[in-house]
Amino acid sequence: MKLLNQSIKYLAIALLFVVALWAIAFYFSMLNQIKDSIDEELEHQKRLIIRNTLSDAIIATKPDFDENLYTLERINKRAAISAKDQYLDTEILMQDADDPIPELEPVRMLVTVFRANNSYYQLKIVNPIIEQNDLIKALLWNVIGLYIILILSIIFINNFILKKLWQPFYTFLEQLKLYKIDDSKPLSETKTNIQEFKDLQQTVDEMTQRSVNAYNRQKEFTENAAHELQTPIAIARNKIELLFEENNLTENQVQKLTETYQVLQRLTKLNKSLLLLSKIENIQIMEELEINFNELVKQNIKELEEIALFKKVEIVVAEKDSLVRKMDKSYAQILVANLLKNAIYHNIENGKIEILIDTQQLSISNTGNEEKLDNDKIFNRFQKYNSFSNSTGLGLAIVKAIASIYRLEINYYFQDKKHCFQLKFGKQ
Repeated sequence: MKLLNQSIKYLAIALLFVVALWAIAFYFSMLNQIKDSIDEELEHQKRLIIRNTLSDAIIATKPDFDENLYTLERINKRAAISAKDQYLDTEILMQDADDPIPELEPVRMLVTVFRANNSYYQLKIVNPIIEQNDLIKALLWNVIGLYIILILSIIFINNFILKKLWQPFYTFLEQLKLYKIDDSKPLSETKTNIQEFKDLQQTVDEMTQRSVNAYNRQKEFTENAAHELQTPIAIARNKIELLFEENNLTENQVQKLTETYQVLQRLTKLNKSLLLLSKIENIQIMEELEINFNELVKQNIKELEEIALFKKVEIVVAEKDSLVRKMDKSYAQILVANLLKNAIYHNIENGKIEILIDTQQLSISNTGNEEKLDNDKIFNRFQKYNSFSNSTGLGLAIVKAIASIYRLEINYYFQDKKHCFQLKFGKQ
């Protein structure tokens, strides 16, 4: 999830709690204000009713609430002296225009006592109030509306204002994605007035420069070391070949020279493999082209056909669809060749190799050792599972390194007594 979208997520959650707490506080505050307003109205009605009652010569009691919404009852002196004004929340039977029969409705009631003509009277005045359920419902819908408006406002601000503010960062990030350490071009300066972005760009520029310097030193050392090793190895091989041409060698000497020559051959392979692995890990990509892996697999099978026939290994190819991806041609060739060589060299006599190709994967299964290999070590350097003399133990390590460059998923599993290497390319 992008940073801007992540910020919206956290803001939305935070606002939900803030708005909920605000709604609760607002509900109780509004309820108190409504009651205070009604209590003032009740106090006003009380004064009017008492004044009108005192002006009558004869005071008539009124036991039930009617359209005037008050009752008047005579009480004894003792009860009157101890009484105080009370404001109560209660319910009385009332009939609105939309009610077929009277229903209990919430009201605010004032209970007071006054004296008239040497008698004491209890006055009860009611004033209808909005039901709390209706109040909560109305408030809930208003809060939901407010929350939606706030979220939409944040999304608008995020996409049209903050996005513009973060644009230098995304521009610089795109440069980093396309940056190659073997490219001599430095990162172009991103125009921005934000100090943090300037500091970030300066820091990254310094880091990339240090990385380029270290890369060039390592590249120079690797190439020099490979060249310096290759020369004496070639000289030693040539001298052994000259010795083979002499007729006075004993059988034991020939055997020793053959073993030495094989060691030199393996050392040559190892030197080339290490140099290749170093180039791959330093992401030295020459040129990316559209590679048809169906054709590439067939080409490699043809080149390794003699070795497969010698080992009596049958190769079966199942093409469900075409697999075409953009890759460096030499890396694609090495990727397929190493997987096929691994399947042939580590196979058994009269064994079988099954290759499956579709739009998103290349799968190579082979018979061989009847025990599962260690998933944690199989792609490590110099990892060998048999005594095959010509193996350098770097083939699968090179496959893993190439897969990492192109973000391919390489998996190994053991099923039906077959070792399977599955290369997933994903969607284009």
